[in-house]
Amino acid sequence: MTESPAPAEPQSADEAEPQPHPWADLAAETFELLRLAPLPIDRHTGSRPLRFVELGRVERHSKEQSLLRLSVGLPGQRVHKEQNLLEVWVDHRSKEVRFGPDGGLSLEPLNRGLGRFLLAQGIGWAKQRWAHYRVEGGALPTRDALDNDLRLRRDHVLKAQGFTVEYQDNLQLKANYGAGRVSELHGDWHREKVQPVSLQDAAAMLEQADQNLQRQEVEIRKLEERIAVYKREDGGLRFTITCLVAFAVFQAGLLIWITTH
Repeated sequence: MTESPAPAEPQSADEAEPQPHPWADLAAETFELLRLAPLPIDRHTGSRPLRFVELGRVERHSKEQSLLRLSVGLPGQRVHKEQNLLEVWVDHRSKEVRFGPDGGLSLEPLNRGLGRFLLAQGIGWAKQRWAHYRVEGGALPTRDALDNDLRLRRDHVLKAQGFTVEYQDNLQLKANYGAGRVSELHGDWHREKVQPVSLQDAAAMLEQADQNLQRQEVEIRKLEERIAVYKREDGGLRFTITCLVAFAVFQAGLLIWITTH
């Protein structure tokens, strides 16, 4: 009699589901103010007024890996967890640098220079210590290719920072990005569009705004006083005109009475 095979042991929950990376949900630890300069109205993204946003930053290092995570917070506005986020993962074992997140860089507000700024910050951080590391390429999300203007803007940002973009089909829906080494990437951005604001600069801007408000209050008070004077003068003129009209009517009536009698 042959022996029946032993039943397979069920896998534990830890073996069935991979555990998330311990750095997967790190929150920002340092913050900086960014000034988004006012730009002309864009026919696709609409109005682009002056705006201030918050740049969050956190980094971690170990013998195997390093991580930089940049996040952009919008005052009074909530975004999805995957939005306004850039990650730079450094693998010291394979000496590779990967830019993420895997789902692609999704930003709000659009077309304000934030894409190039975040990439420039990540590239500059990686260049400081690992300029000789290779850049790990990847696939670009197809959602950006559904809109031609959005696709062109995305490709321009990547190429301006030193990445290459290669399409896998004639419809230009599937594309990959890549680069040689970190040293080949560019750490510049449109500084006239996105400007980091230091604490001293922010304090100076608040003081200037307060002075402007006080100056406007004085001007408004002067205008209100002038308007009050004009109203009093207008009331006096109305009374005078009313008296003159009444006197003219009286004279006309008197003349008519004299003529008829």
